[in-house]
Amino acid sequence: SQFSVGISKVSTGSYKRQVYEVPSGKQLVDQAVIDRITWATWTSVLGDEVIGIWSRHAEKADVNCACVSHSGINLVTGDDFGMVKLFDFPCPEKFVRACFCIITTRSTVDIMVLHCFSGSCMMEIFPSLNL
Repeated sequence: SQFSVGISKVSTGSYKRQVYEVPSGKQLVDQAVIDRITWATWTSVLGDEVIGIWSRHAEKADVNCACVSHSGINLVTGDDFGMVKLFDFPCPEKFVRACFCIITTRSTVDIMVLHCFSGSCMMEIFPSLNL
């Protein structure tokens, strides 16, 4: 789920995104309103902002989880093949090449740090993930 002030977005088992007001539970359907929402968190594998996480031959269930960094510039995903991939966020271009070489991870109770090498060293802090 993603959250914004008074708003929650969920992804359904049928691969649809739905947005609700909190705490009323009223579904928002006006796409213009939804497009203007700034999300405080992002954990969805669905949406125009994450099209690039899907490989050319991926099936819908192949990418299981995603999480955007606190800074909002990186996205980490986990998939059915045991891969943890690091992307720029947003990643709206189809078939973006991810940084596959995650060389170390460090985790505490509430954060995880990924170190990646792809021409330059990157380090980003993420909320704890259950990958």
